[in-house]
Amino acid sequence: MDLRALCDRGTLRLLSDVDSAGVVIARGSVLGRPVIAYATSGSIGVGGSERIVWAVDSAAREGVPVLGLWRCDGPAWEGAGDVFAAMVRAAGRVPQICVVLGSSDGGCGPALSDVVIAGPGGFAADVVCSSDALAVENARLVVSLLGNRGRYSAVPEQPVAGRNLVPALFDSSAVADAGPVELRAWTSPQVVTALGRMGGHTVGVVAATGLLDSAGAAKAARFVRMCDASRVPLVVVADVVRVAGRAAKLLHALASTSVPRVTVVPRAVCGPYFVMNSRPLGASAVFAWPGADVAGAVDEVVSPDATRRRVVEVLAMARERRSSGRIPLQPPILHE
Repeated sequence: MDLRALCDRGTLRLLSDVDSAGVVIARGSVLGRPVIAYATSGSIGVGGSERIVWAVDSAAREGVPVLGLWRCDGPAWEGAGDVFAAMVRAAGRVPQICVVLGSSDGGCGPALSDVVIAGPGGFAADVVCSSDALAVENARLVVSLLGNRGRYSAVPEQPVAGRNLVPALFDSSAVADAGPVELRAWTSPQVVTALGRMGGHTVGVVAATGLLDSAGAAKAARFVRMCDASRVPLVVVADVVRVAGRAAKLLHALASTSVPRVTVVPRAVCGPYFVMNSRPLGASAVFAWPGADVAGAVDEVVSPDATRRRVVEVLAMARERRSSGRIPLQPPILHE
C-alpha cells in the first residue's frame, strides 16, 4: 500500500476501510512530523469525496500537513465541489502535497495543492520522478520541509565553486530532511526554483541567470506565491541582464509577499533590477559580490565565501510583514 511507504515505519493508522468508496484515509508520521493522508484508487464515489473533505478539514484544524495519493482521474462530480472547497479553505493554513501515481492525472485535486509530485506518467507536475516509489520519497521530503520549517543556527563561511552559488547556499544533503528539492526543473532552465534548508531552516531559492522571459517569470512567480503561503523565507539569486516579455507576475508576487526575502547579485542585474526582489519591493537585504554590476541600491558587498553566513544572519533576524492569505494555485497538470 502506498500509504505504508509514505509514513514512517510503525506510525500508519488507517481511519477507514478499503471499500467501494475509492478512498482510504489515515494518520501517521513523516520524518517524525504528524500528518493526515488519503489515498484514492479507481472510481471515487460521494462517500470517498466525503473522506477527502474530512482529511483536509481535519488537517487544517489541527495544523498538520495533508497528503493525497491519487490513482484516479478525480472525484465523482457529486462530491467534487466539496473536495475543492475544502482544499481552498486549507490553502495557506497547512501544507497540501499531492502525489499523482500510475497513469492518473488526479483531476483538479492536485491543481489546488501547494506541491504536486508525479511518477513516470509524464505529467508536468512540480516534481517529476522516474518511479512511483521515488515520487513518494520526494513527497516525504517536501512534507518535512514545508511542515517542519525548523530553527536557524549559525553557519560558517563556505567556499563557493566558481560563481555557482545555488548549491553552496543549502545545508548538506547528508542531513535526512535537508533537501534540496528542485521544482519544475523541466521548464525554463534559466530559472531555478528549489526548496531546502539554510542553517537548519527551510528556505525557497529562486535563481535567474541571463535572460528572464515570460515563462521563467511565471515559473518564479508561482514558486514565490507557494513559499509565501507556506511561510517559507526566500532567497533570490539575481544574475539577469535582460527581461524579454512579461515580468509583471514576478514583480507583483515578490512585492506582495509577507515572508523575509534576501537578494544576492553574483555578477550583474541591470535593467531588471526592480523585478528581482529589489529594496523598493521590500527585500530584507540586497547583497552583491565584489565587482558585481547592480543598477540599484545594495546594502552590503559580501565575498562569495561569506554569502551563506550573511544570508542566514539576515533571515534569522527578519520578521514577516503581514499575513498575505495568498493561495498558491497550480495550473491543470495536463495543460502545460
